[in-house]
Amino acid sequence: MGKHLTKNDRIKMETMLNSGHKVTEVAAYLHVHRSTIYREMKRGEYTHRNSDYTEEVRYSSDLGQKNHDWNAQGKGRSLKIGNDMPLAEYIEDKIVNDKYSPEAALAAVTQSGIEFKTSISVRTLYRYIDNGIFLKLTNKDLPIKGKRKKHNKKVKVQKRASAGESIENRPEEVKDRETFGHWEMDTVKGKQGITKSCMLVLTERKTRDEIIIKMPDQKAASVVEALDRLERKWGDMFPKVFRSITVDNGVEFADYEGLERSVLHDGEKRTFLFYCHPYSSWERGTNENSNRLIRRHIPKGEDFEEKQDKDIEYIETWINNYPRGILGFKTSAQLFEEEIKKLA
Repeated sequence: MGKHLTKNDRIKMETMLNSGHKVTEVAAYLHVHRSTIYREMKRGEYTHRNSDYTEEVRYSSDLGQKNHDWNAQGKGRSLKIGNDMPLAEYIEDKIVNDKYSPEAALAAVTQSGIEFKTSISVRTLYRYIDNGIFLKLTNKDLPIKGKRKKHNKKVKVQKRASAGESIENRPEEVKDRETFGHWEMDTVKGKQGITKSCMLVLTERKTRDEIIIKMPDQKAASVVEALDRLERKWGDMFPKVFRSITVDNGVEFADYEGLERSVLHDGEKRTFLFYCHPYSSWERGTNENSNRLIRRHIPKGEDFEEKQDKDIEYIETWINNYPRGILGFKTSAQLFEEEIKKLA
């Protein structure tokens, strides 16, 4: 009985075991020794969590086959994650459904408080994904795979620099990201030539906290109105929370006086604006990186018109609760809340 199990054998084995057949019955049907079935059960074993939160050990033909293929290719011992299906499912859910990167997914595992049987490194996780170990997760589900293509971004700009304050005069405390309350602002546009509406995006430089506001168009007056609403929301806290805002030379940010002028206190400034050099969007690097997170939910070319406030709020909440490597895998929401408490 030196027969090796095939993929179809494993599928039949899973069906019979789930139907309550004994190991000896499965072995007889597949014409193998019962020890072969026991070894295969160990290879494809995982813990299934039922809807009532009880757990039971089951056999997965898919997992058994993947472990077999892995070992047959001489790539090492049985997969660590093969013995912890809840961990595999948690990682799959975070990457496939919640659009997390592998690094962020593993950070979420640590922060979840859930006790899993095993743990894996980022390098191992990427290797599992590359080799098709997961049942639902593939490279296509990763937000960025490989090197990003370099390209020149076309930005709608004025022919000359803004009359507002140049980024060259921005205080050092803004540049070093050590002081809270300095923001970058940009607009994310919808389908070109079809969608008038856009999103105004503000990113706090220290905490990377994100504020997203849907606007009917890209007119300068709409941006001023959006900041007016934001000032009314924050009240007298606004000047402390929004000490400065850095923007590019887009025509939507042309009214620097209107953007700086307080709507609550006549004759007073609510913030200070600084303008990047023309065609230099990289001077708002934090903003640009955060916009990529938005694009995980709204790809370029997608129409914004049908996006409701609740959709925008979901994206904002998702970004601010996303574990960021640059923040030591803390979230922007955590850090932002800490800074606000200091101001209170």
